[in-house]
Amino acid sequence: MRATQIDTVVHTHLVVDSTRVSGRSLHEINVIGTMNLLAAAGAASSPVRKVVLKSSGLVYGAHASDPYFFREDMTRTGSARTNVERSLIEVEAFVRDFADDNPHVDVTLLRFANVLGDDIDTPFAVALRRPVVPEILGFDPRVQFVHADDVVAALMYSTTNDIPGIYNVAGDGNLPWSDVCAIVGKARLPLPFLFTNLAAEPARFLRLWDLPPEAVALLRYGRCLDNTRFKRSGFQYRYTTLTAIEAFAQGLRLKGAVGDRHSTYRYEREVENFFRHSPAVVRPD
Repeated sequence: MRATQIDTVVHTHLVVDSTRVSGRSLHEINVIGTMNLLAAAGAASSPVRKVVLKSSGLVYGAHASDPYFFREDMTRTGSARTNVERSLIEVEAFVRDFADDNPHVDVTLLRFANVLGDDIDTPFAVALRRPVVPEILGFDPRVQFVHADDVVAALMYSTTNDIPGIYNVAGDGNLPWSDVCAIVGKARLPLPFLFTNLAAEPARFLRLWDLPPEAVALLRYGRCLDNTRFKRSGFQYRYTTLTAIEAFAQGLRLKGAVGDRHSTYRYEREVENFFRHSPAVVRPD
């Protein structure tokens, strides 16, 4: 497709797991990358008429004074404590400014709950695949999930429908963390409330889990999102929080019985270079 034919930009490459990249790389990907994308989309000659941004419920944080549910018009009750949270808040500020400066462009911002799926490696999906999963001693927070299939469906729906605005994307309902572990069939290992991050270091060394600080905070206080606005726009979820967890548990049992025959996608630069430069590749006129 020619660049002049592009009228929709879907930005899904924000980093929401601080265990995977350095603080500098995270800022470059999330903040600088988004700034460059929006600058191009807002240029005088740009044909872009719709922008869809995949953000995260991490912008709300996780604190003891949080409300039971966060609506889209609510703000976090405490200051951002991690690089990921700060970068996402900064990105969303740029997106709001872009929407104000470009009223001819429909801007849709989706804040996703924690994602579960068979072939994705989010912090909680990885933790729930381990033999033992962590909990914070004395805490049993209520958590909420969205199935990976609903993530794809939400992005498709936002791309093919004109629904500018900010939307929480999360499965109906929520469950205590202890119930989540019970459904998945995993034993829990309590970490002390004080010095939680220090106590987690031996677990990281033993590869039991590698939870970022945002996830550790969630294991204390939980976080739930009000998904009413997105449903009122016409979107229909396939999974609730409960059925997303059950589907994840079923996938784990299936892999335990028959093995994992589907390798996950791995980016290979050599393959991309081949398709970019090989004379055997047919290119559109």
